[in-house]
Amino acid sequence: MESWQLERVVSGGQTGVDRAALDAARAAGVPIGGWCPKGRWAEDGPLPNDYPLQETPSPDPIVRTTWNVRDSDGTLILHPGGPLRGGTAQTELAARRMGKPCLVLTLDRPVEELVREIRRWLETENIRVLNVAGPRESQAPGIYRRAYEVLAALFRSLARRSDG
Repeated sequence: MESWQLERVVSGGQTGVDRAALDAARAAGVPIGGWCPKGRWAEDGPLPNDYPLQETPSPDPIVRTTWNVRDSDGTLILHPGGPLRGGTAQTELAARRMGKPCLVLTLDRPVEELVREIRRWLETENIRVLNVAGPRESQAPGIYRRAYEVLAALFRSLARRSDG
């Protein structure tokens, strides 16, 4: 799979893991996008316009969740541990129902170990458009910082790989 390359990262723009994915990808020069609820709803107010997400016709977050799974090659779910809840559980369910690859990882392991596992999965499954999901910040305080740390390291490692 020498020609494999991550082309785009999508998420729903919610605080926490979604926003960490968009910010880390953008910082690494990876194109970003995805669907967000009508009105650009997020728990910290409307998603700023500098995030190039399209609004679904519905304010219901499940529509956004389903469309991001549908329009990606695979979904990475990052969470702090324990059972998946709410929108995070809905994301995994949508991926399973659509037969899309879905990797669920807890963020309680070393960054390097997580990056290796994610890279292996991305390449094995030939994921070019990656949907990233997980809890919002209010449900898992500190999840943005931890997810950003892992995803920034992942995207940096992929950039190094494609440079040489």
